[in-house]
Amino acid sequence: MTREEIDRDDPDRLYTVTGGRSRAEESSLDLVTLIVSECEPTSGMQSEHARILDMCRQPMAVVEISSDLELPVSVVKILLCDLLDTGRVTARHPHARTAQTQLPDPETLKQVLVGLHKL
Repeated sequence: MTREEIDRDDPDRLYTVTGGRSRAEESSLDLVTLIVSECEPTSGMQSEHARILDMCRQPMAVVEISSDLELPVSVVKILLCDLLDTGRVTARHPHARTAQTQLPDPETLKQVLVGLHKL
């Protein structure tokens, strides 16, 4: 492990980045939730927030943001909640149900499962 790796995972740094918070308030964010920027970064904005806005000009998954920022997912979720609360980003699950998307009837799925078990 190099000194740089140790510095990056420093608990004090993570505490500072999240403003001392340890949990995200938004429980609907998961690893595959897509985040999209709704505005450009502004001067004086926290650097991690600005980087997220730059990265998410195109939809990007929470796990990808975490990887690119080299921060734990839990920390990224806290940062994303800040941006969501201020309307700077929007979040949507890639499998969100829309009027055009119809899921199969649960009874049909059960019958398919029974048929597969009989094979």
